[in-house]
Amino acid sequence: MPVDSRIVFATEADVPAILAFIRGIAEYEKLSHEVVATEEILRESLFGPRRNAEVLFIESDGERVGYAVFFHSFSTFLGVPGIYLEDLYIRPEHRGRGYGRKLFSFIAALAVERGCGRLEWSVLNWNTPALEFYRSLGAVSQSEWTMQRLSGEALRRFQKPASRT
Repeated sequence: MPVDSRIVFATEADVPAILAFIRGIAEYEKLSHEVVATEEILRESLFGPRRNAEVLFIESDGERVGYAVFFHSFSTFLGVPGIYLEDLYIRPEHRGRGYGRKLFSFIAALAVERGCGRLEWSVLNWNTPALEFYRSLGAVSQSEWTMQRLSGEALRRFQKPASRT
């Protein structure tokens, strides 16, 4: 574990840094073209009246080397909340030093402290380093589940009531 690091919760003043990390993970995942978030959108979503997610930074020697975004989900089968980890990203030049493990461990501890029954996340199939990292933590792939998504125009189109003719 890195001894020179600390984990802090993001504040509203951190919105520019949060967006920079979002762009960093999107670039790594080859998904930069999908980033439409702005500082204004993040400010409202993360720090407005309805806070939709929480953000953590891991810092080393005063530099932010990684971040995580997570939110609460709910398991009907367990009857208790869970945590869904949306992003966990360590800047490439800081990988392999234990920062990801420390950040992940902190989130796991939060899940236990908050009475959550599970901690879940998704990972791209081609991201072998991440898959190996998660397996080293004891994570188990949920291969019987396939993620589905409605977004953008498909979501807007679907939300309209179907014609009765």
